[in-house]
Amino acid sequence: MTRFALVFLLAFTSISAQAMVVPSPPQIAAKAYLLVDASSGAVLAEHNADMPLPPASLTKMMTSYILAREISEGNIKETDMVTISENAWSQNPLFAGSSLMWIEPGMDVSIEDLQRGIIISSGNDATVAVAEHVAGSEAVFVEMMNTQAEKLGMVDTYYVNTHGLPHPDHVTTARDLALLSKAMINDHPEQYAIYKEREFTYNDIRQYNRNTLLAEDPTVDGLKTGHTEEAGYCLVASAERRGMRLISVVMGTSSKRARKNQTSSLLNYGFRFYETSEIYAPLTELDKPRVWKGQVDYVSAGVLEQTILTLPRGKKKNLVTSVSIDDEIIAPLAVGDAVGTVTLTLDGETVHHAPVVALEAVEPGSFFSRLWDMLLMWIASLFSA
Repeated sequence: MTRFALVFLLAFTSISAQAMVVPSPPQIAAKAYLLVDASSGAVLAEHNADMPLPPASLTKMMTSYILAREISEGNIKETDMVTISENAWSQNPLFAGSSLMWIEPGMDVSIEDLQRGIIISSGNDATVAVAEHVAGSEAVFVEMMNTQAEKLGMVDTYYVNTHGLPHPDHVTTARDLALLSKAMINDHPEQYAIYKEREFTYNDIRQYNRNTLLAEDPTVDGLKTGHTEEAGYCLVASAERRGMRLISVVMGTSSKRARKNQTSSLLNYGFRFYETSEIYAPLTELDKPRVWKGQVDYVSAGVLEQTILTLPRGKKKNLVTSVSIDDEIIAPLAVGDAVGTVTLTLDGETVHHAPVVALEAVEPGSFFSRLWDMLLMWIASLFSA
């Protein structure tokens, strides 16, 4: 019985240990995909995330971001009326067979309606109308899009138009789309809220949001679908569960059902096996080391900004913190001056490494106090030699 019990215990322990190991991400049938935590930036799954691909209507995420920025900065208002041009006409031959808001030349349409025409109806006509109103022409607006992409760090993105109809030079990547999604969520939350609206009616035409996950998963609140023959079926989605927000980008799947199912698989994987936690609040003190030649003898040292990590679920308690302080810290010190490092390890692997900084300024001491500290430092050096 003792031998049997021991064997059973070892087997149970082995099974428990294996249960703590995060399994590989699901196999996704797509040209490229990425799953990332919106707060920590941790990448939980990826494939060809930096491969430039045609984005189709995912382009409209940048169009709507520029529009949201212009509204936030007060350059335009949601109540502004836009007179529709021939270029933005829904019957423009360029738009044949594509998604439309169904606006007509000479119509006066509010920015608020055009915004929903872009986000919910995915109207190519609406993007041109907005571009012309904001920048005078679509070409100038596209320059604004590329400038904004550069500011956001979207290094592999280049826009040729505002809507995403095919052009050989019009490309982006899964990683760049995740950056744009995060910016939209954080920078313009009021405008981002439109992405979860499930329908929009204009000109007596009701259209439904093509992101069908909104109806199936209440934690999903954005973002955008896209489809052309060149791009395949694409979906950028974001969901929040238990305070953890994930962004999923799936590009180049074979069908509407595939992009939805593949996205759902990625999101469920991330939420099931990972959790995101605040490790340090802003201005957390980690040590109070000796400072020399200053008006005070000790300085509060730690982290200035919030530290957030995404870790395998249940592993946070196993984090090991190591704080290393510089041998000699000499005044003057400004807030933010590095005085050491902090390293967080999990199961022997470094998961975070950052400077420990002064959390308060230290001014130089008087002449005599500095002289006295110099003497003490010299004496200390004799014993450490």
